[in-house]
Amino acid sequence: MTLNHALLALIAAGAVIGMALPAAAQDLYTGGAPTAEALGWRVGTQAYSFNRFSFYEAVDKTAAIGLKYIEAYPGQRLSQDKPEDVKFDHNMAPELQQEVLAYLAAKNVKLVNYGVVDISRDEDKARVVFEFAKAMGIETIVSEPGKPALPVAAKLADEYGINVAIHNHPKPSMYWDYNKVLEAVEGLSPRVGSCADTGHWPRSGVNPLEAVKALAEAKRIISFHFKDLNEFGNREAHDVIWGTGVCNVKDIMAELKSQNVKGVFSIEYEHNWENSLPEISRCVENFEKFAQELSK
Repeated sequence: MTLNHALLALIAAGAVIGMALPAAAQDLYTGGAPTAEALGWRVGTQAYSFNRFSFYEAVDKTAAIGLKYIEAYPGQRLSQDKPEDVKFDHNMAPELQQEVLAYLAAKNVKLVNYGVVDISRDEDKARVVFEFAKAMGIETIVSEPGKPALPVAAKLADEYGINVAIHNHPKPSMYWDYNKVLEAVEGLSPRVGSCADTGHWPRSGVNPLEAVKALAEAKRIISFHFKDLNEFGNREAHDVIWGTGVCNVKDIMAELKSQNVKGVFSIEYEHNWENSLPEISRCVENFEKFAQELSK
């Protein structure tokens, strides 16, 4: 089977998956977020939201709710039509990279970010990730680089014109406190900044509005893993539809608009794993509604 025939088969399989969505799919919001995009806020999915599925299925689900952007993570099974050990990551063979790009183009979805992925202090090893990002048209590499790797990350970010966004996992991870991110990026290229995870901050007892305000004032926000949670200060809190939880979503958006912050808002929805798409679509709907209200 040629590559073109294989790709057509995969796309057809994706169409079948879409046709076979459960009854809840009838409740999907599919309007995208055009008002938000006009403000410079590109809403997409983090493929980790669909980690029970393949990367191609994650692309299908993203397109099904009218979104045009996706952030990939390393280690996701590439396709249900390939062996389980064929993964999406920066070690994919060039022919697989081209297949992925063709699949994305057929679905009108752009791969914008990649992570969370390690950036090594060893420049040759780090360069492999940047070369992959360049080949795939990726704008931002999301990482949690150790202090010795930061100069390498900054150097390669400038060389390749690709951003490095430092992600914050909850306590006790290295960057759980936004002040640690600010300390890490001090004096580095403006291409090195924050991937602001607005859900992991409250899991660590950090007010996400306070964190966003400080990072925005320092002009260090590059992208988001955007979330809303059901509880504050509980590491086991779970995601809820944006605007219905404790994360002050609309206030965060107002702060970002006031500081003219633009970027990719990746929906990383870590709840109801097997059937999260209806809830994810409502996150998009509410985000667009809030963007419309802020645009008046």
